[in-house]
Amino acid sequence: MDFFELLEQVQRTPGALAIPADWGQGRASFGGVVAALVYAVMRGKVPADRPPRSLAITFVAPVTPGIATSFEAEVLRAGSAVSQVLGRAVQNGQVVALIQGSFGTPRSSSISVPALPAPAIKAPGQSQELPYIPQVTPEFTRHLVLRWGLGGLPFSGNQSREMGGWVRFRDQQRVETLDEAHLLGLVDAWPPAVLSLLDKPAPGSSLTWTIEFIQPLSPVTSDQWCLYRAEIEHARDGYGHVAAALWTADGQLLAISRQTVTVFD
Repeated sequence: MDFFELLEQVQRTPGALAIPADWGQGRASFGGVVAALVYAVMRGKVPADRPPRSLAITFVAPVTPGIATSFEAEVLRAGSAVSQVLGRAVQNGQVVALIQGSFGTPRSSSISVPALPAPAIKAPGQSQELPYIPQVTPEFTRHLVLRWGLGGLPFSGNQSREMGGWVRFRDQQRVETLDEAHLLGLVDAWPPAVLSLLDKPAPGSSLTWTIEFIQPLSPVTSDQWCLYRAEIEHARDGYGHVAAALWTADGQLLAISRQTVTVFD
C-alpha cells in the first residue's frame, strides 16, 4: 500500500492494521508513517474547524512491520477553542508510539510576525538524489524522493551542521492534496542530520519529535516538491538535537520540527 492507501485503511480499521514491510526502516517501521497513522485517528476525534497546531511524538519502541497494530485516540479536553488529544499505537499489547496533539481554532490577534525566508538552494533537477537501493537504503525510500541541496549524505563525513534539500512522494500515478498527515511523512523521510557527520554506517533514530503546523496550511499536492532544512543545534553522548522546517517550493512555511535523535556509533 502507498501512503495514501495506508491512511485510508487506518480510518476503516484502526484496531488492526499491519504496516507492510516495504515501509520498513531497519528492523522497525518508518517513523513518519507510524506518526501519520496515529495522527489520522486523532484527527477524526476533533471538529474540522480545529486544525492541528502541534504534535509531541515519542517513539517508545520499534513498530515491527507485518504485525497487527492498533491505532487509538482519546480527547483529553475540548475547550472553547482548543482540543487536547492523546493518540497511541499499540502492538503485542505494548504501547510503541505516543502522540499528544493540540488542535485549535484561529483567533483574532494584533500580533502578526512573518516566517523567516526559506533557504536558497539548487533546483531539484540540479540536486543529487538519494536513490532507493535494496538492502542498502531503508525500504520506505522506495516511496519517497529525496534530493540533496544542503550538507552531506549520511555517513559521508561531512562536518556541516546543515542537512536538507527537496522531497516529494515518488508515485505520481495518484496526485492528491497533502494534509498534515502527509507532511509527517515528508519531514521524517530525512535521516537524522547528525548521521552525515559520521564516516561509516551506524544506526540512528528519532527518540522524540515535536512538529508544529503553520495554519492555514498552504496548498501543496503530492507531485510538488517541498523544501526541507535541518540544523544540528547540539550533539553529545549519543544524542543529537536537531531543529528543522519544511516549505513549499515557492517558499511558504508548512511546518517547524524539532527532534531528539539517538546515534549508536
